[in-house]
Amino acid sequence: MLLVVDVGNTQTHFGTFRGTDLVEHWRFATVRQSTADELGAKLSNLLELRGIHTADITASIVSSTVPQLADEWRGMSDRYMDHEMVVVRQGIKTGMALRYDNPREIGADRLVNAVAAYERFQGACVVVDFGTAITYDPVSADGEYLGGIISPGVEISLEALTSRAAALPRIDLVAPKQLIGKSTIEGIRSGVIYGFAGGVDAICERLMDELGRDIDLIATGGLARSIVPHCRTIDEVDDMLTLTGLRLLHERNS
Repeated sequence: MLLVVDVGNTQTHFGTFRGTDLVEHWRFATVRQSTADELGAKLSNLLELRGIHTADITASIVSSTVPQLADEWRGMSDRYMDHEMVVVRQGIKTGMALRYDNPREIGADRLVNAVAAYERFQGACVVVDFGTAITYDPVSADGEYLGGIISPGVEISLEALTSRAAALPRIDLVAPKQLIGKSTIEGIRSGVIYGFAGGVDAICERLMDELGRDIDLIATGGLARSIVPHCRTIDEVDDMLTLTGLRLLHERNS
């Protein structure tokens, strides 16, 4: 059984694969100060809730946007699973040419997503990842990672709005009943959801102008399903895209 771990700035998403089949997956809040022992305890507890034991895990791979946690996960693997965890970092075999000025700057999760999307579509595509930031990662028809676009994410924008405007309440990201809000909460919901959907569409339209109108666009990330239904450009949402990409990268590096 293969363990795949995607450590984001806000959440950690991990899952287990048997062959190409995703057996189970979990999410928990990323704590930057976590030690290898703490990660081992959390992993073991969550696995056992589904009847899986660390002894069942024979291989593992991690991508992390929090650099110090990649080493902690690797230490956890050495201590509790008795094998060396593959870390997505500079030098890993991706099978993808990187058209980037400094490939070391590419976020591990972005590279993983690009690999998974190209494997899926076998042609030009763009991954829109709704995480702490919203990132856009285009891949050419020849499977080249072309670069990217980064904009502030939904949650951090909401936090900034409510922290700087004392009279505005925190809200849940549910779809507004109508465009024109009849209350402050509905007004914020409408502005956030339609505002981000419109912004995503604007960037995707420009990407299609540059790369071709037949390009495939796919979304992933924790808040994708809150925003994408109100977008006009994105074809589909895949919550497991990053986990799938990690499985592919493990295959290419084992």
